[in-house]
Amino acid sequence: MSLVGKTAIAGIGATEFSKESGRSELQLAAEACLDAIRDAGLKPSDVDGLVTFAADANAEIAVQRELGIPELRFFSRVEYGGGAACGTVAHAAMAVATGQADVVVCYRAFNERSGHRFGQANRSARVDSTGLEFSWHLPYGFATPAAWVAMQARRYMHEYGATSEDFGRVAVAMRRHAATNPKAWFHQRPITLAEHQESRWIVDPLHLLDCCQESDGGVAIVVTSVERARDLPNPPVVINAAAQGTGPDQMMMFSYYSGDLAALPAMGNVGRRLWEQSGLTPADVQTAILYDHFTPFVLIQLEELGFCGHGEARDFIKDGGIEIDGRLPVNPHGGQLGEAYIHGMNGIAEGVRQVRGTAVNQVRDVRNVLVTAGTGVPTSGLVLGVS
Repeated sequence: MSLVGKTAIAGIGATEFSKESGRSELQLAAEACLDAIRDAGLKPSDVDGLVTFAADANAEIAVQRELGIPELRFFSRVEYGGGAACGTVAHAAMAVATGQADVVVCYRAFNERSGHRFGQANRSARVDSTGLEFSWHLPYGFATPAAWVAMQARRYMHEYGATSEDFGRVAVAMRRHAATNPKAWFHQRPITLAEHQESRWIVDPLHLLDCCQESDGGVAIVVTSVERARDLPNPPVVINAAAQGTGPDQMMMFSYYSGDLAALPAMGNVGRRLWEQSGLTPADVQTAILYDHFTPFVLIQLEELGFCGHGEARDFIKDGGIEIDGRLPVNPHGGQLGEAYIHGMNGIAEGVRQVRGTAVNQVRDVRNVLVTAGTGVPTSGLVLGVS
């Protein structure tokens, strides 16, 4: 069964993005969900499905109680950290398209700055296959996402001649977009390439400004049928493609065993399926929302998704190529580097705003938006479009 054109995003919601929310993660989830439901012109009693991340601390039945949803007919969780973001929408779309639910809310909420911090090394007590994977490198201090990405980034530099300045151009673009986004943490705080280069080292070759933020907040997305969405207040944002994927010899947080350290094969897999499902090509996309937890993986994503050839992204982004007035505006909201790090869910919300024509940094004549989720991990992606 094809999902193309059958489901749509009818509502988006979010809390404020901060470094200390001052409230529980469950409250953040409930606030974001209620905001999205209201944006869709619906009531909690209309919702019969919930989808979230396996990593989310908020059980579906807890969110159900907080919102006053009478009953759930569908609930699901998606694994692999930020790689789950677009996957939550894919699961919701499948539930609606197959009649398992009528209205599904996807959510993610955490206190990732004031509470548990992904960027800090922690001992793992997992007694499962993922714990086994971690046991191969955690004892040697290879313990943070920045370190894991740095390994691939250094290989990419070796293979294709990319430089730290090339990575910095991504950071400059994201901060330029965030500077004009009032909801972004870095609103009115652009950076220069020189400031990027002068920022302290985190793990060679990554500077501080190559790394996304740690944020508190929540985001929610309402998915329903295209037919029902047409009767609701906002223009339907149609889900024209949704895919999940892994690469060969995939591991939890990196693709060191795929045969090419300078590539992201899971994203290449997802990209191919998105183009096949939607019938589109990279040339048909007006703006891309790319998962930017670390700047080097933005370059590699551009290559894996077909916007340029392998090793060509450094030229693609030169001279403002991914800025709001460039050849392919990337993350007009500022992304996770500039707006907030909500495990990619705020990027999906930005994709919706771009299709609706309501984004604060609106790209002209948007018909199709590509959205990606976490990189290095098993991942997912969406193509959103006009009705």
